[in-house]
Amino acid sequence: MGIMNAIFGNVSEMDGNELQKEYAPLLCGDERIEKAFKLIRDKWVFTNKRLIVQDIQGVTGKKREYFSIPYKSVEWFSVETAGTFDMDSELKIKIRGVAHPISQTFSRGADLLAVEKVIAGYVL
Repeated sequence: MGIMNAIFGNVSEMDGNELQKEYAPLLCGDERIEKAFKLIRDKWVFTNKRLIVQDIQGVTGKKREYFSIPYKSVEWFSVETAGTFDMDSELKIKIRGVAHPISQTFSRGADLLAVEKVIAGYVL
């Protein structure tokens, strides 16, 4: 089902502890990864201070762009869980100063309520 999730734009969960070393150059002193998700090559990484969206570009994947969204910039967020016939979940985050919310579709197995709890813990 992994390739099907990639084709349909669904994200799968990653081990944040494994990413801690890879992201060490980007992280501030006591910043730690709480949750992480991957879509083909791109990643959504939720730390205790911000959301980092990694956009890997180009054929070789050597060019990378990192969007850093501090939780203090989040105006609102929503989580839509999977249903009986709707197999995926969706996360929307409205960022101050940006016209439209960013959104991502997650596969059924992703613990999106845990993501909601991470965001709520730092935004509220």
